[in-house]
Formats: sequence, C-alpha cells, structure tokens
Amino acid sequence: MFTRFLLIAAMSICSLAHAQGTTYRFSPVNQWDIAKTAAYWNPIIKYVSERSGVKLELKIGRTSADTTAYVLTREVEFIFSNHLFSPEREQLGWKVFGRRWTPPLQGQIAVPADSPITRLEELKGQEVVFAGPEAFVGYKLTYGQLLARGIDVKVVFAGNQNAAFSQLFAGKAKAVGSNSALIDGYARKEGKRFRVLWTSEDFHDLALMVSGKVPEKDVKAVASAFINMHRDPEGLAILQRSSNEVGLDPKAYFLPATGADYAAYRRFYQSAPASLR
Repeated sequence: MFTRFLLIAAMSICSLAHAQGTTYRFSPVNQWDIAKTAAYWNPIIKYVSERSGVKLELKIGRTSADTTAYVLTREVEFIFSNHLFSPEREQLGWKVFGRRWTPPLQGQIAVPADSPITRLEELKGQEVVFAGPEAFVGYKLTYGQLLARGIDVKVVFAGNQNAAFSQLFAGKAKAVGSNSALIDGYARKEGKRFRVLWTSEDFHDLALMVSGKVPEKDVKAVASAFINMHRDPEGLAILQRSSNEVGLDPKAYFLPATGADYAAYRRFYQSAPASLR
C-alpha cells in the first residue's frame, strides 16, 4: 500500500512538473533574415513568457517557406503569420487572437530610385525578386498584379525580404515585390531610396494566431501579455528597441483581433489565380 502511495505521488509530481514545464513553439514569418528576426522577436517572446507564466520559444526556419512548413505540419503552437487565410488552410483550425498595429500595409512593386524603369510594363522579361512563395502581401498580391496585367517576369525567390532588397540593390533583379512597411523600414534603416511602381489596397499586418490544441487558459494569458505589453513601461521599451533593430515603426504594438479583421485576405483568394491560392 505504501509502495503504491509512493508510485501515485511520484506520478503526480511528474505530471505537475510536466505541466509547469510545458514550452510552446512560436513561429513568426521571416520578414527579415534570421539574425534580424531573432533580434526583433527574442526580447518580445522573453517578456511575454515572463508576464504570462506560459513559456514560449522561438522556432524559425531558414526561409519564410520553411517556417510556414512548421505550421502546416503542426510543429508549432503560436504563430505570427498571414499565410493561413486561403480556404484550404482555414480548415486547419488556427485562431486569430491579435495583430500588430502598424499603418495599413500595401503590396508594392518597386525599383531603385535611380532605375530607368518607370512603368510596370517595362518589367516584362526581367528578373523580379520576392521574399518567397508564401509571402502574401509581398508575393501573392504583387505577382498576382503582374499576372493580371499579362506582364511575364522572371521570378526570383531570395528567402526573406532583406535578402530580396539586397539582390535588388546589387543589380541581380530589376524590381522587388514587397510590402509598404518593409520597404519604408529598409529605406529608413539602410538609407536606400525606392521608386514605387504599383501599390495595392490596404491590408492589416500579420496575425497572432494559436493552434486549437493549446488550453484556453494559456491562450488568454499569452494574448493578455502581448496586448498589454505597450501599456507597461518595460514592455514598451522592449517593443521600441525591437522595432529599431529592424527599421519598423517605433510605435508598433500588439492589439486584439479576430479572423474578421482579415476579410481582405479572403477576398483576394476568391479571384486569385489557382497558382497563388
């Protein structure tokens, strides 16, 4: 009897330790190279973990497509992404609980300011560089516009947006597909100048999302830590430092959101070419 009691007690202690030691993987889309992505997110994740009492760890792939693959194979529990609003992927059950406040995003096709190219039609047959095939605003919107206009270009994938900008200014591509925030941030951070040839309608920034397998109490704790971060002087300072690392608007913070905030994404998929869905 005593032995059985010890066994039950040991199992209870192990179960409690497991519960207290649960670590969730957080995968944000690679908007920058791995070093910059980590520099932006690691301090934020550390803060959210400490404030929520729910441990998160960063899990990113070499490219944005690699990181999205983690999501599709259910290797992560929390994400920051806009890659899951197609009809097929919405069936996976990810839930929006927040988003990052930034000015509205637009997809943009741009060239260096000193480029002789002034019209989209002049890109026909030329190399246009994008972060990767999963980038919604930066690739699907922008390349979709080129397809809609019958402008056949040579698509180049750089792996992340910083690499795409680097290829553009190194002369390895004539134009870049990106989003307005990243173009503005790169110009501000690196002192580069762009000429924007086309701009899309407005879209919200990426969504904070959670897998359906995470307990509701953990979801609420993590959501509260993200959403209230800018209201805490320590959290606000972390957000501002992280934003400065990547050239993001220093006022960027996290706020509550639902799937309804991403209706514009769903409208795109209703008429998008099959290759972009």
